[in-house]
Amino acid sequence: MVVMLGLALLVEAGTLYAEPMSESKPFAEKFLLLQLSDGEAEKQNKVLSVAANLLEHYGPDAIDIEITTFGPGVRLMYADNSRRERISSLMAQGVRFTVCMNTINTIERETGSDPDLHPESIPVDVGVAHILDEVEKGYVLVRP
Repeated sequence: MVVMLGLALLVEAGTLYAEPMSESKPFAEKFLLLQLSDGEAEKQNKVLSVAANLLEHYGPDAIDIEITTFGPGVRLMYADNSRRERISSLMAQGVRFTVCMNTINTIERETGSDPDLHPESIPVDVGVAHILDEVEKGYVLVRP
């Protein structure tokens, strides 16, 4: 009874903090969501560099990184992107790349065809909604 009351008080006081859980990174201590909504090459390079630098700093098992693309940022995930090798290398270290399908559907309506995407990219219905959901789970959002 005393233990339960103490636990209830800790929860009430907000001193218990639950970190997001990642099936692919069960030992992660840091949880980062990088937003890319800009199609410029410089911005794409910056986002990829931030991810690579953090993997090197913390180690690939200690940080869970996701890069979410929407709007012009989805160009990063085009299959013919010149950064494909860097993207694949980051994926091999556990970085996830999500693509806003709302943006892809808009591109398809405007151009008449869907762009070919990196085969390991992860589709999400609405990129911004996905970001909000991940932030609510405890991910830190950074927009380099």
